[in-house]
Amino acid sequence: MTSTTTLHSSAGPAPALAGNDAGASAGFALGLPPRRALLPRPAWAALFALVLAIGIGVPFASLVLPASSPFHLSAYVLTLGGKFMCYAIAALALDLVWGYCGILSLGHGLFFALGGYGIGMYLMRSIGHDGVYGSDLPDFMVFLNWHALPWYWHGTQHLAYALALVVVVPALLAWTFGFFAFRSRVQGVYLSIITQALTYAAMLLFYRNETGFGGNNGFTDFKRIAGFSITHPGTRTVLFLLTFATLVLAFIGARAIVLSKLGRVVTAMRDSETRLMFLGYSPLAYKLFIWTLSAVLCAIAGALYVPQVGIVNPSEMSPANSIEMAIWVAVGGRGTLLGPIAGAVAVNGAKSLFTAYFAEYWLFFLGALFVIVPLVMPRGLAGLVETLLARVQGARAGARASTLIEGRSKS
Repeated sequence: MTSTTTLHSSAGPAPALAGNDAGASAGFALGLPPRRALLPRPAWAALFALVLAIGIGVPFASLVLPASSPFHLSAYVLTLGGKFMCYAIAALALDLVWGYCGILSLGHGLFFALGGYGIGMYLMRSIGHDGVYGSDLPDFMVFLNWHALPWYWHGTQHLAYALALVVVVPALLAWTFGFFAFRSRVQGVYLSIITQALTYAAMLLFYRNETGFGGNNGFTDFKRIAGFSITHPGTRTVLFLLTFATLVLAFIGARAIVLSKLGRVVTAMRDSETRLMFLGYSPLAYKLFIWTLSAVLCAIAGALYVPQVGIVNPSEMSPANSIEMAIWVAVGGRGTLLGPIAGAVAVNGAKSLFTAYFAEYWLFFLGALFVIVPLVMPRGLAGLVETLLARVQGARAGARASTLIEGRSKS
């Protein structure tokens, strides 16, 4: 004989949590926390004010104010700021895979360089007959006695095609590498070593003259982009603003991803991949998506970097550059998005100062950062700021409580 038992709570049905109205109406609530807002209202206001200030202030200071003005932005300052923002985009890309997916990549310098080479091919073709040899071929090909463009250079005279290369080539490489690595369940330090070996092998390949990428000299001596002189102050300003807009959009997009259901799954995979598999999720697809997206974002940063600094060569693929990216994220605080941006700016600002006054000690300082920061500030600059704010709020709450107690005792 079968009996049906119905359980009732003495306090009545449990109230449904926010975002679970459908489940509550059916008599069942998942108990999931409500989805957080993309940004709090004060943050949206601050971001809007920053965009307005940069969008209006930078063109005014660089193009309108005379060079004698103390508020004038020189080409050096614009280039330095653009470089720092490109590094910040790369750090944000690495934070997606390391901070939220738990994959420490020591090969993201490869994707950064591939993006730079993609736009660099277009910039080299745009030189035209203004090169040293006045040839249709890039100068390095004439010097190496090449008589025709390699097949993979065809179409690179078009900016749209070059931009497609910037996205497609790193995406294909990242997806192919990730598919075999993640499907084989390669994890931890072993995966980090493989990514480092990948970028090192690519660096050696690009150093060879016969690959058709300029050898150890790479691409340089750019003349124009999209028909405009690449050294003109207006072009420099546009590149700066484009980099800033890309950084803002990348941050908002990354924030939307990590707060979505996809982001929750990815974060759960970082914390316990085995438990996630027991719940019926396949980590491969999620890892591939975040990994490929991160590679593309890093390549876009490289594509914005090259026109502003005026050169790209295989040294951008050096494993040391990828390790530096990891240091930016560690210093800023991984898994915070804003932290890696601050870390990239802080570390590279320190690098500019050290290389100017204490060049021989920069690598020692960088190594000390990599060792000391995880020990002293495991949550980075972002965690330090959160701790200080929590202490300030706690002190204010304590002061209010003591004032209230004193008022009651007097009454």
